[in-house]
Amino acid sequence: MKKQVLERYHQILQDRIDVFRDMISGLTEDAQNDAKGSAGDKHETALSMMHLEQEKLNHKLKEILDQKAILDKIDPNVNHNKIALGSLVQANGMLLFISAALPKINIDQSTIIAVSPQSPLGSKLIGNSKGFTFEINASQFTVENIF
Repeated sequence: MKKQVLERYHQILQDRIDVFRDMISGLTEDAQNDAKGSAGDKHETALSMMHLEQEKLNHKLKEILDQKAILDKIDPNVNHNKIALGSLVQANGMLLFISAALPKINIDQSTIIAVSPQSPLGSKLIGNSKGFTFEINASQFTVENIF
């Protein structure tokens, strides 16, 4: 199942990368076309706005590429005795994927929540084993299994 989870998250990130690259490319084209047919202050303002938007999109794209780099480090065939990057952790019936902060997904009627190792939950889990008990927001959790 870990392989399916990793593949789904790779696909989600690749789709996002494609969308952001298309948006950046579209802005670049718009700026080039606008430069050919406009002049004056209005033109300069439009170009500045496009440039700012392009910078925002480039920043978002970099964040997504950083998340993809984290996923690229994960080998789905490795089983961990202790929770580490790439572990799929079952705790109180929930499935947590230790990777990057990504949206939750559903695979075979199971909901998987991707958790960053730096998050409060991820940092509590890292390095612990099956049977580890912890508390988050006044709720008690026990690690039932590590895949």
